[in-house]
Amino acid sequence: MKFRFTIFYCFCIQLIWGQNTDSTNKVELNGYAEMYYHHNANGPVILNGAPFAYNYGDNKKPAVNLLFIKASLNKERFRANLSLAAGSYMRANYTNEKGISKHLLESNFGWKLSARKNWWLDIGVFNSHIGFESAIGKDCWTLSRSLAADNSPYFETGVKTTYISSNNQWLFSGLILTGWQTIGIPAGTKAPSFGHQIQFRPDRKWVLNSSSFIGEGRFFHNLYLQYQLNNQLGITAGLDIGFQKMAGLTQSQSWHTPVIMVQYTFNDQLKIAIRAESFRDPYGIIVFTGTPNQFIVNGYSLNADYSIAKKLLWRFELKQLNSKDAIFINNNRMPSSSLFSAITALAFSF
Repeated sequence: MKFRFTIFYCFCIQLIWGQNTDSTNKVELNGYAEMYYHHNANGPVILNGAPFAYNYGDNKKPAVNLLFIKASLNKERFRANLSLAAGSYMRANYTNEKGISKHLLESNFGWKLSARKNWWLDIGVFNSHIGFESAIGKDCWTLSRSLAADNSPYFETGVKTTYISSNNQWLFSGLILTGWQTIGIPAGTKAPSFGHQIQFRPDRKWVLNSSSFIGEGRFFHNLYLQYQLNNQLGITAGLDIGFQKMAGLTQSQSWHTPVIMVQYTFNDQLKIAIRAESFRDPYGIIVFTGTPNQFIVNGYSLNADYSIAKKLLWRFELKQLNSKDAIFINNNRMPSSSLFSAITALAFSF
């Protein structure tokens, strides 16, 4: 708890300091609001029948997935961010946090370590260094997040150093973290967790990313590749693989998650995307179901985005999930091996 308030206090002091010492560097304010309606035809009236999904958790009623306001300060050798948020996303992903921490989407500050190089040291609560999706829906190709994104960290807390090459082709980052998607240090934790990120952009068409998490008997690696063929067609392919050392077992148990997405842009207003994915967790490490095959699920989705205005985006998605076991819940509260849902959302950024 003391660590959390230290981050917040230092952030506020630095914002004030930045304002007083250089009036040309003002605090920038922006925000985001995403309203949605999720219809799971076989699911219960409340919640979406999929406890492994951490976005759009209310079913058959209008709701807000993410609402935040963000203050940012960017100076030549100092930067800081504070973002307070609410909504279904925060409720699902911050259940273990306390007090103000339940609403901290971001709270961090950093110093540039070199006057000539793009090399930074940052401390606080950050967006995760893992994966190509985030909490902000408008920045993702599909409306719902992939199974991989929903079951790996969206946020993290700690210290990180990041270096970007002068030609912007390489990014190297090393992290010391409090744990797997947590702000405070979990009770019983004996050592910090660690992570890395290496990203290579040889040109405007390609992105190759490698990210990892190591801590508390867990090794996790995220690899993804993005290719923008032209102004219309883009492809993203990713693979998550994790290993967990379980008490009483000599060998680690594993899970893996492949995903591929294709996005086609018709014009400045209309985009569509398709996704195929799989989550194979036969030991129930990440998603425990208690069924014979645990969590083995394949999914497919079709997404459409329509830009109503510059800062207003309408989105619609159809998604089908199929499980090896009957792990879903139907309308009669009975187990089901398939789940079909439709989601629509309005995303407004300001």
